[in-house]
Amino acid sequence: MAAAETQSIQLATQSVVPDKPRIPLVTHIITDDEMGLMKGSRFQPMSLNRVVKLLTDPHSEMLFDRHVNALQRLVRHYQNGFPMKEMVQVFKILNVCADRVEEQPEFETLICQILKICSLPFLKEKSSDELVFEQIVVESVSQLGFLMRVPSRDVRKQICETLVSFYGVKPQTDSVQKYKPIDQSFSQKVLENSDVSETLVKSLALLQNELDIKLEVLSVLQHLSRKSAKACDQMLRAQGAFKICSHLMDPDHSGQLLYRSVDTLWNLLENGDQAQLASQLNNSTCVGQVRDAFIFQLTQGYSHYDRQLRNDLLVIATLMVSKCQTTTFVETGFAKQLTLFATFQEVKSHNALVRHLKLLRNHEDFELKKLLFNILVTMAEDSTTVSILSEGHLMLALFSFVRANDVSGGPNDWSPAQFEELQLHAMSCLCVLCPLILEDYMTCQGSTRILLLLEWCVKPDDYKGHGNSFHGNGGRGSKRAQMRQCLRLLRSVVSTGEEKVLQDLSDQGAINQITGILTESLGKEVDSVGIEMHSDMLFILSCLCDNDMHRKELFGTAGVDITVHYMKSNPKLLASGLGHHRLLLAAVDAVWCAIVGCYMTEDYFLEKEGVFILVDLLEMCPRNMHNLVLGCLLDLCENPKTIHHVLTWRGQDASTAAHLFCEIWRNEERDMGVKRNQNGAIVDVKKPLMGVLQEKQGVTPLPASCPSQAIVDVSENMRAKIYSIFCKIGFTDLPGLTVEDHVTLTVVEKYLDFKMGEVWSEVILELEQEQVRPVTPDQEAIEAISRAVEERALIVAGTQQELLEAQQNQDQLDEQEFYAEIRENYRQKEKSLNDFTEFIARTSNYTILKAAKERQALSIDASRIQTRYKDSDTYHETDLPNLKTTIFSGKNVMVESTPNKLTGGPLVGYDSAHGTLRERKIIAA
Repeated sequence: MAAAETQSIQLATQSVVPDKPRIPLVTHIITDDEMGLMKGSRFQPMSLNRVVKLLTDPHSEMLFDRHVNALQRLVRHYQNGFPMKEMVQVFKILNVCADRVEEQPEFETLICQILKICSLPFLKEKSSDELVFEQIVVESVSQLGFLMRVPSRDVRKQICETLVSFYGVKPQTDSVQKYKPIDQSFSQKVLENSDVSETLVKSLALLQNELDIKLEVLSVLQHLSRKSAKACDQMLRAQGAFKICSHLMDPDHSGQLLYRSVDTLWNLLENGDQAQLASQLNNSTCVGQVRDAFIFQLTQGYSHYDRQLRNDLLVIATLMVSKCQTTTFVETGFAKQLTLFATFQEVKSHNALVRHLKLLRNHEDFELKKLLFNILVTMAEDSTTVSILSEGHLMLALFSFVRANDVSGGPNDWSPAQFEELQLHAMSCLCVLCPLILEDYMTCQGSTRILLLLEWCVKPDDYKGHGNSFHGNGGRGSKRAQMRQCLRLLRSVVSTGEEKVLQDLSDQGAINQITGILTESLGKEVDSVGIEMHSDMLFILSCLCDNDMHRKELFGTAGVDITVHYMKSNPKLLASGLGHHRLLLAAVDAVWCAIVGCYMTEDYFLEKEGVFILVDLLEMCPRNMHNLVLGCLLDLCENPKTIHHVLTWRGQDASTAAHLFCEIWRNEERDMGVKRNQNGAIVDVKKPLMGVLQEKQGVTPLPASCPSQAIVDVSENMRAKIYSIFCKIGFTDLPGLTVEDHVTLTVVEKYLDFKMGEVWSEVILELEQEQVRPVTPDQEAIEAISRAVEERALIVAGTQQELLEAQQNQDQLDEQEFYAEIRENYRQKEKSLNDFTEFIARTSNYTILKAAKERQALSIDASRIQTRYKDSDTYHETDLPNLKTTIFSGKNVMVESTPNKLTGGPLVGYDSAHGTLRERKIIAA
């Protein structure tokens, strides 16, 4: 006890001793808000759950004054926007107030104030709030549309204004501390994902007697459908197109109903689902409303706005025709009225609708004229409309523009630039309509009009085209645009193949006229437009001369020169992108249609080396052109003179035409996937010609009118044409063929037999699939044919094997001969070395030289017939006395000169400075 007291006293004594002074720690944190650095207004949250409970609790639901005070306090607290995390409570409050508007009219003003705050961007506290609360915001925005049930004009109007502001331009709001507004893209995304568009369309049924609110709703739909395909699809799910289009002509003193409806329909036609749109607009009600609105604006409108709206209605009608395949324009009479409006200026009419109607030079009336032409051409795709266009004399109205451009005109006529654009547009429409209404084309003397305008186009006048339209591209400052459309129109007419049209053009001199134009343009540089026109002219000549001998004679030598010139074009230009490939195809087509078949033009074509050019083209051109060139060459081979040209042709590396045809055959089979070994021989004797695609498709029972796969295969590749060409030039004694070519040629020679075997195989398989058994004689014949085809394939395969073995043996023989030549070369080298060694020995050893001389004399004596010729009196010595050589000596001695590298050459002593020889320097010994 005493010890404890003593210890406590000591501790107390130690604590009294003063320690070092300590610095106090400041633990307070001063925020930006306390320092006054926070920008923006301070956010004052309140408990929205208490407000919801106040409104919904059974004990307080009758305290309306407290309800109003709580809602007013809510409006004051959230005047800068609602946080995203509190949107559920906000719309619970709105729905409760909406249900009690009829009981408490004061709620109407409060609802409008809350909705006005909803038009502001929602506030996010964190960057992740947009991801976390996205679905909540989507459902909240959807609730805005359901608030249209509130029977209050102000509330409905405020809903529309809120949606437009929320989706449209981002308003300027005061910044809120610790909160940021959501992005405009997020607002648009939320609004598109909600079903507010569908709800607004359904609410139109409640607004038939409230025009101003209906206009506001249409304004919202107009904004939503302008850029959002989702919103358009939602509107279409609610029958939006039908509901809007069926009320175009409702009474409207403001004039906004028609404008907003047209704009919304336009957006739906561009962005909405086409199938739903067609089903909703394809009825007499919608077409009748569009018709009445257009006629009203056309006949009663007078202002610039009315003209624009009239043109917009016509665009809507055009989109309806193009999107809906079976419209009721004919049944409602709209097609006939459109034809009347399009032709009343050119074709006089006594109809009351156009009696006092005039189109001026202003831009809107000019656009109306083009739109009328455009919609009629679009309607011409329906065969029921063609008769209406014919009765309305549309062709006559369009052909009134097919004339030479006259600069001078009346005060009410179109300006030169407008007339040129209408002229080109009318000719473009005629390209579509003339093949459909050929009777009207002949009645209007279309061929004469076109050829006269074409003649005007090639005259050297000083006409300067304006070229402002799409159709005038490339023709500014000239007549090329008119010429281009003339040729397009002629191309569309002759492509129909109607003999009366072709004969009419031929009688009008079209062949000579077009040939003359092409002849004058030879050698001139052309651009893409010029290449297109030349291609069109060659195509027109091909159609005119096809299957008619007299027209081919009119084509004549001048036409042959033109086609040969175009066929000689540089193959490198085919990939230039200017259209040279079209020009080359048109030239080959002209050879096929306008030259082949007429002996006069064929002979001249052969004189111009046309066959050589065709085979050159076959060697150099892309593979997609081979089919056309082979077809032309095949028909040309009907002339016996052509065969010699084909056999004479030589290509790169001196290759022949037969080798080229075999190479094309192999490439074609490689693309088809025909089974061949590495040497090109047959692998499957049962399917010697079948490709991969034909084998995968198999055999399906078909009617007799449908061609089978074996027959379709003949037209889908070039093997039949190559076989036919070989039938013309023969299968034997062809120059320049390799062993691989001979192997391929054995298959080509039996192509027809193999193809017949394929057809019979298909017949047998079809009978088996249909469970039909032929009668016994037919069955025996079928089996015999099958065996014969297989045996023929085996024979061909054996022949190919023999050719390959012969080639292998020949290769081995050539190899042995090559080795023998190498051995002979080495033997000659060894002999030369031995001769040189003997020569050195003779010159260095007199004994060896003497022995060699004796052997030489004995060899000479042995070669004589007479053995005792030396004993005769006429014998004379031929050797020089005392000559010690073993060669036959003559009067001249060949001495090898000293190399120039040692002596310096004959001019080593020449002094170039003085032109004399240098003095020789003598070196002392």
